[in-house]
Amino acid sequence: MILHIDMDAFYASIEQRDHPELKGQPVVVGGSKTGRGVVAAASYEAREYGIHSAMPGRRAAELCPHAVFIRGRMSHYVDVGRQVREIFGRFTPVIQPLSLDEAFLDVSGTERLHGDAETIGRRIKDAIQDELQLTASVGIAPRKFVAKIASDLDKPNGFVVVGESELTAFLDPLPVEKLWGVGSVGRHRLHRLGLKTIRDIRRYDPTLLVSHLGDWGDHLWKLANGIDARAVVPDRHAKQISHERTFTDDQTDAELLHAVLCFLCEQTTMRLRTSKQKTATITLKYRREDFKTFTKSRSTGSPTDRTGDVIQIASELLDQMRHSEPRAVRLLGVSLGSLVASDRPVQLSLFDDPRQQQAERKVDQVVDQLSQQLGAKTVYRAASHRWRNRQ
Repeated sequence: MILHIDMDAFYASIEQRDHPELKGQPVVVGGSKTGRGVVAAASYEAREYGIHSAMPGRRAAELCPHAVFIRGRMSHYVDVGRQVREIFGRFTPVIQPLSLDEAFLDVSGTERLHGDAETIGRRIKDAIQDELQLTASVGIAPRKFVAKIASDLDKPNGFVVVGESELTAFLDPLPVEKLWGVGSVGRHRLHRLGLKTIRDIRRYDPTLLVSHLGDWGDHLWKLANGIDARAVVPDRHAKQISHERTFTDDQTDAELLHAVLCFLCEQTTMRLRTSKQKTATITLKYRREDFKTFTKSRSTGSPTDRTGDVIQIASELLDQMRHSEPRAVRLLGVSLGSLVASDRPVQLSLFDDPRQQQAERKVDQVVDQLSQQLGAKTVYRAASHRWRNRQ
C-alpha cells in the first residue's frame, strides 16, 4: 500500500494559520486585483467563488471583490514544507516528493513498527494537525496513481483507502479528468471520442485509442485498467530528479517561460544538493498545446550541482526548442540525470574558473541555508522573479 499525502490549500492555509484574522476569509496568494499576476493558491473560502490556481488575479477579483490578496512568501512555505517532510520521515525513509506540499510514501517496510498503512496515514495526519496546525488529505492504495486520486477525492482533510480488490469499482465511475495528466484540453479530446468516465477508457480498444492519442492513449488505457508498476523512489535512489509545471493557459510569453524554467532549475538543484548528488545530464521537457511532447538533453561536461550551470544549459535548450517548435507551450519540465555522489572526484576542464565556481557554490549554499532557516525571507535568483511574483 502506498500513501499519497497532499497538504490542503498549502500556501493559503499557512497564511491563515500565521494570521488568525484571515481565518474564514477568501484568501488569494499571488496575483493582484489590477496586475498581470496569477493566483498561486486560494483558500477553500475563495474556491467557493470559482477562484483557482493559475487564474489571473484580475479575474479572481471580479469573482470575489472582497477577497484578500497576499504576496507569497516562498521561502517560508519551503520551511514549513521541510517540517512536513520531517514528520513523514518518522514513519518511513521511502519518500518521493512531488512538490513542497505533496509526496508519495511507501510504508511497507515499517508497518511492523508503526502499524498498517491506514494507521500510519492517520498518525501522520494527526501529527501535521497537532504540530503545524495544518490539514492534509491522505490517499492510500496499492498503485501510485490511485493513491493520488484518492487523496484528492474528499478534500479538504480527506482520508480515502482503496484496497486491491476495490480498484476497478473505485476507478470506473470517476470522470476522465481524475486521471493524472488529464486537464481541460485532454478532457475535451476524450469526450470527442465518447470517453467520459474511466470505465469508458478501460473498455475502449487500446489499439484504437493509441491511433487517436498516440503514446498518451496507451498510458491512459493502462491507468484505467489499474496498471501502474511505478514504485516510490526517494531522490537519493532516483535515476533522475525532475520538476515540471503544467500551465492552465497555454503560454507563448518568452520572458515568462524563461522565468518558469529558472524556477524549475532552482527546485531540482536544491533537491539534488539535499540528496548529496551531482548531475551530468540536463533534459528539457517541452509539451505543445496539442499535447505533442519533446525532450532535448545535453551533457554538463563534468558533474555539477550548481544552480547556475543548470540554468545556463536549460535556457539554451529552451531557446533551441522555441526556435524549432514555436507554438504555444502547455508544459515545461527539467530533469537532472546521470546522477553521481557529490563526493565523487571529477575531472575539471582546462577552461573552468575555480574562483567563479567557488563563488557560485557559495551562492547556492547561502540560498539553501536561508530556505531552511529564515522562512520569513524570500530568497531566490532574479531570473525567476516574474514567476515567483505569480506564486
